[in-house]
Amino acid sequence: MSAFDEVLLPLPFALGATGGPERRVDIVALGSGREARNTPWAHGRRRYDIGGAVRTLDDLHALIAFYEARRGKLTGFRFRDPFDFKSCVPSAAPAAADQAIGEGDGAAVSFQLAKAYGDYTRPIAKPVAGAVRVAVDGDELAPSEFSVNSSTGVVTLVVAPPAGAAISAGFLFDTPVRFDIDRLDLSLDGFGAGRALSVPLIEIRI
Repeated sequence: MSAFDEVLLPLPFALGATGGPERRVDIVALGSGREARNTPWAHGRRRYDIGGAVRTLDDLHALIAFYEARRGKLTGFRFRDPFDFKSCVPSAAPAAADQAIGEGDGAAVSFQLAKAYGDYTRPIAKPVAGAVRVAVDGDELAPSEFSVNSSTGVVTLVVAPPAGAAISAGFLFDTPVRFDIDRLDLSLDGFGAGRALSVPLIEIRI
């Protein structure tokens, strides 16, 4: 397995980020003029650029330290996507009924966190510790009634839900990423001011 540090990129860099999800779709133009479209990806992938968040020499210093500690592209890390980091809409607070994560069968106690986008469901592997709420058939569980693996996004209940019971969750989450650049291109613009020309990040599979 590739190296991954359970450490969050400093939030000020996320606040200046640009980017979002991408999808790979292969398109073949047929002789009739119609198209055949297919995707080899079950899940989308996010790309970001945090270069716009670097404005001071202190920012440059923090970025260099973080980049060197990850050995550039070698080691993944957590990134708080400023556009998509909640189980709900950005203006709301996560609630235990936000996202369906499974159905009880009377025996299973472990369920993977996930977020639905219409009919597409995205697995969530990097929830924020202490920010997960869980409900069974609409009744919220106490924190002592479940545990969360913040490295995998698996929720484990103390008691198996009965068959047919709906399990739901609300949460904050990070996106696992790595640097997608072999070197940092930095610029000194003036006394105490600097910038990074481009610092791309790419989502990685966990």
